[in-house]
Amino acid sequence: MTMTSSRPRSTYRHGDLARALLDAGIELARGGGPDAVVLREATRRAGVFPNAAYRHFASRQALLQAVRSAALAALAVAMETELARLPRSKRPADFARASLRAVGRSYLRFAQTETGLFRTAFGGTDELPSQADPGKAGHSGLNPFQLLGVALDRLVTAGVLSLARRPGAEYLAWSAVHGLAMLVIEGPLRSLAPGQKRAIERRLLDMVEKGL
Repeated sequence: MTMTSSRPRSTYRHGDLARALLDAGIELARGGGPDAVVLREATRRAGVFPNAAYRHFASRQALLQAVRSAALAALAVAMETELARLPRSKRPADFARASLRAVGRSYLRFAQTETGLFRTAFGGTDELPSQADPGKAGHSGLNPFQLLGVALDRLVTAGVLSLARRPGAEYLAWSAVHGLAMLVIEGPLRSLAPGQKRAIERRLLDMVEKGL
């Protein structure tokens, strides 16, 4: 009888281990946020000895940074999916407004449906999201912050937002929506009924658009 060993592997097919470790890190983050991303646990899930991981991720922080990039890319894809649902027959001003709302709406949905990845994307980092990085981008090549910028530029082009008020508008819109997201996923608004949360989200997005 041939016995199959259950011991971790010390070697891995070229190119597979980095992806396996990243996938394991993503699942750890999905279940427990950034604190759950531990290199030793990722190697255990990938089925290799810990020292094999260091060829790809020199530290726990390196793996966490890769997982954070993957989380931002997933958020960007969620935004792109929501934007793709918008009817193109709208007038430019209406489409611009709808684009901004789609970006905000998908951000809030992602925070509530992928809470672990959301917390990993933005927790414990002082890196500005405006910095370009293909690893943090969606299918369009844009990261979440850049997608917000495109929506704001549409408002300017459509005459909804004045050019004088455009600089820095990303930070204002992002701060408002992110604040609500945090209150809903780990603050006192967690206890609200789904309908109440949706109503607050709609009013917040109205406030952001009008306040800009």
